[in-house]
Amino acid sequence: MASSASAGKKRVKLQLKTESGKQVYVAGTFNNWDGMEKKMAEKGKTGVYSVSLSLPKGRYEYKFVIDGAWCVDPECPEWVPNNFGSLNSVLVVE
Repeated sequence: MASSASAGKKRVKLQLKTESGKQVYVAGTFNNWDGMEKKMAEKGKTGVYSVSLSLPKGRYEYKFVIDGAWCVDPECPEWVPNNFGSLNSVLVVE
């Protein structure tokens, strides 16, 4: 039976509250900024979207992609500037 820390990785859950019925993805340094790879699932019609990632320890930058628009995580306490003149959210896996 595999644990959530198997192969040196840790399961991390990202969550976003927005309008119901959106197409929501997460992209970041953990998936080469692929804005269509990690789709987030909506819980019912609540507008709460989430996804679980299995990541090795490290520091990652990410953004949510909501109906094609790239957005920072409003609940994330740490953001860093990117090369596009906007901000990326920061996720630290320990």
